[in-house]
Amino acid sequence: MSTIAILFHECESNPEGYIIHQLAEIWREAGHEIKYLFGTRYHDPADLLFVHVNLSVVPRAYLEFAARYPRAVNHRIADIRKSRISQLLVGPEDDWPGPVIIKSDLNYGGRPETLLSRNWLERRSPLARRIRAATRRWLQGDTPFAKSAEYRVLDNKTEIPPAWYSARNVVIEKFLPELDEGRYRLRMHLGLGDRAVCVRLASHEPVIKAGNSTGTEDIEPHPQVAEWRRELGLDYGKIDYVVVDGEPILLDVNKTIGATAADYRSRESLRRQRGHLAEGIYSLLR
Repeated sequence: MSTIAILFHECESNPEGYIIHQLAEIWREAGHEIKYLFGTRYHDPADLLFVHVNLSVVPRAYLEFAARYPRAVNHRIADIRKSRISQLLVGPEDDWPGPVIIKSDLNYGGRPETLLSRNWLERRSPLARRIRAATRRWLQGDTPFAKSAEYRVLDNKTEIPPAWYSARNVVIEKFLPELDEGRYRLRMHLGLGDRAVCVRLASHEPVIKAGNSTGTEDIEPHPQVAEWRRELGLDYGKIDYVVVDGEPILLDVNKTIGATAADYRSRESLRRQRGHLAEGIYSLLR
């Protein structure tokens, strides 16, 4: 049996809100010791450490802390901003005649950065709750498109307001949707070590999330996904992508996947999926 540590940000307040917590419960039931670490102040020995810091850019201190462990998961992937991983970026000088999408550069619209900044401030100042409203704009870092429903799809780049090209935490990309039977499609790949689950969502909306999907099917992942994971250093996480004219196109990467406890308890298929994914830990412990 092994000791598995999961490293969260020092101000993380809801470790149960992630898939990693559900996987940890499975590992605990299998006899492994699970440790939750918050911040880098104290080193607690373990056979394997997950870097599970819910920020688009992981602070260097957390990566240096992870290097002290014999095995570390996701210690090689520090930056998942779309400006870092996207191959679809459109600039003012690019000659792209097709549709474009304007969206947040940060994972989950920058809301993790907002929440952790707020928690950090409240822990350090007794006046924080009184000044939160006054500092809300600063805490959010002027992050637009905090929700995917706010993303804008335009017919071509001539419709882009010039200010968006230089706006903070905003990216403009070519909009290359996967269409099938009159609906938009999105492929979601969840991987841990050598285990993976891949589904394809359908929606009438161009920006697809679980909440607006009208159907889900299990699919085999495209071979390119494994190469993306190797290039990114993504030992554990989720990749959103589409396949257009036979070519896979990476859209988004998430290394701290959220989860709903009620869904997990009520859906047998979801529990089987998590059980399959949890088995990937053994390829990382070997």
